[in-house]
Amino acid sequence: MDEAQERDLCDRFRSGDERALEELYRRWSPVIFTLALRLLGDRGDAEDVTQKAFVSAWTSRASYDPAKGRISTWLVTITRRRIADTLEARTRVRALQEQLQRFATPDGLTTPEVDLGDRLLLASEIDRLEPDARRVVRLAFYDDLTHDQISERLQMPLGTVKSHIRRSLTRLRSRLEVGHVASS
Repeated sequence: MDEAQERDLCDRFRSGDERALEELYRRWSPVIFTLALRLLGDRGDAEDVTQKAFVSAWTSRASYDPAKGRISTWLVTITRRRIADTLEARTRVRALQEQLQRFATPDGLTTPEVDLGDRLLLASEIDRLEPDARRVVRLAFYDDLTHDQISERLQMPLGTVKSHIRRSLTRLRSRLEVGHVASS
């Protein structure tokens, strides 16, 4: 693509031409996906980041300034932000999983450092989750299944399983924190 064609593509993209978005996606999504996969090491997360990067580009297309750089550079910058968001979310999920596992043991027995009230509160909060999220959380924490195993067992896309866990852990954390503040 020569410079005039690229400038035309960028102008059409900035003006909201969906065909220009399709063309940018066809041209740059393999690069974006490869970058995400290399940095994240997970195909599902790389697919999510690729989608989020292009959604972000589309919703913020008016902010793209061709005088400041090529559109490919702008897309890579957006992708790096989405990768950073994903890495940060992974860290939060890991911390929440560790916190949740202190409250729940697969055999249903109370661990010495967790009192019965906390276990009952956790069970009650898990029961309040929507049905799909509740099944995913129970399989992850009580049956100790991996995300892939849960996806296979429930015939649910891997990204959906991860989303259910991430959202559920966030909800559980906020509810448990409120519960601990109220009981203190």
